[in-house]
Amino acid sequence: MNVQQSYTLASPAPTGRFLRGWARLSRGTFGGAIFLIDIAVIIAMALVTGIAYHLAAYGDTGDMSSFVQIGVLAASIFAVANAFRGEYRLPNFFAFKPHGRRTIQLWNVTLICLLMIGFLAQKTVMYSRGWIVAFYLATLATLVVLRFAIVRLTSLARAQGLIPAQRICLIGTGAHIGAFVQHYEPWTLGLSIVGCRFLTPVPLTASAETRRAVLDRDLAEAAATVRALAPDAIYLLLPWSATEVIQRCVETFLALPVEIHLGPEQILHKFDEVELAKVGPLASLQLTRLPLSRVEVVQKRLFDLIFAALSLLALTPLLIVVAILIKLDSPGPIFFVQRRYGFNQQPFRIIKFRTMRALEDGAVVTQVTRDDPRLTRIGRWLRRWNIDEIPQLFNVLTGDMSLVGPRPHALSHDHEFERRISLYARRHNVKPGITGWAQINGFRGEIDNEEKLRKRVEHDLFYIDNWSLWLDLKIIARTLLSREAYRNAY
Repeated sequence: MNVQQSYTLASPAPTGRFLRGWARLSRGTFGGAIFLIDIAVIIAMALVTGIAYHLAAYGDTGDMSSFVQIGVLAASIFAVANAFRGEYRLPNFFAFKPHGRRTIQLWNVTLICLLMIGFLAQKTVMYSRGWIVAFYLATLATLVVLRFAIVRLTSLARAQGLIPAQRICLIGTGAHIGAFVQHYEPWTLGLSIVGCRFLTPVPLTASAETRRAVLDRDLAEAAATVRALAPDAIYLLLPWSATEVIQRCVETFLALPVEIHLGPEQILHKFDEVELAKVGPLASLQLTRLPLSRVEVVQKRLFDLIFAALSLLALTPLLIVVAILIKLDSPGPIFFVQRRYGFNQQPFRIIKFRTMRALEDGAVVTQVTRDDPRLTRIGRWLRRWNIDEIPQLFNVLTGDMSLVGPRPHALSHDHEFERRISLYARRHNVKPGITGWAQINGFRGEIDNEEKLRKRVEHDLFYIDNWSLWLDLKIIARTLLSREAYRNAY
């Protein structure tokens, strides 16, 4: 058996007193400290925003006890929910993006709970709506900044070797150990590799007795090494099909006071959010999650309904003027209706202002090109400024589309693109949008080569995997204001 007992991949660096103090906190009561900090921050923000708002609006400090009461209630909902979800565990603070996203989602849920409790208790009239909005926005910003600061400090302390990462020992085949280290870089996850044991490869032609004898010898040596190193956990890095070897390893290491982990199969390297799911006694590996959780679906739908309804009310005069111009410009209907694929590849009829003399919706649909002779005079202008897309707000209200999402294509184009790009169909895992991440980055218009198609799909999948209400707002703002959003608009 090959033995390597010093596989540590992080080296300490000069550190300051503050980071050392942070590391001592992390070694002790990290989760409890962050729990109390969250509570203190939310209560403090309730008091500060309440006093500031009432001084600005009414010239007095207001009822400070009522501000504290709301702060205590909000802090309890937020912090207790975070605790039950395991958000205060140290490994969650090694990366900001997923933790920050969950913080925003839970604070939104906290606000909804506050409003529901206030409505049921008939207390909403006691509090200024302006203060509630100020409290929500200011506390959200503070919590996000606080999370970023905590993650930054934790990452610095970990990188300098101050936070006591879990000490692990790797046992398995050389190929699996190498792939595990290369892909996951365990030191970036707070894991310190204190040793490795490589199981001796045995030819397939060897007898069962020979294989068993070699394995028994390897495991006896490995058990002695693990006992001497005293790691916190053992990671078995073996093919999952090697059930007999895995079972023998588990039986051997059960006699030692360590955690035993069955390392990931290499197929799992392709998935970023693998989780162990349990339904009663049934345990399974969940390779992917729903594109949007139920709470996220509700959030996105409410946002779509409110924004689309308000936009239609505001844009009604423009819709009337455009309709008149289309009728005066060329014969034909005002609206163009075409079948597209929506969520889960369910067909629907998209509504647009008519910009062409052709009304194609069959097995063959010719893409619009620059200076396309089929475009009407008013149609060219409507497409240049994305005004032809406005009627799709009705599709949003009916639930066929969302304000933001992958842009839907004609059915014939969808069939062709799906044959050319293997993950193209993933775009249908969310509702299509009037605008999207690909569009504001300039990937719109005619798809006349493989690179344009690949880039558009990559941007659409990025949006699906990184959705947030903030991202939707950012895309809408850039759709209206960014020059990129109007590039290739013809």
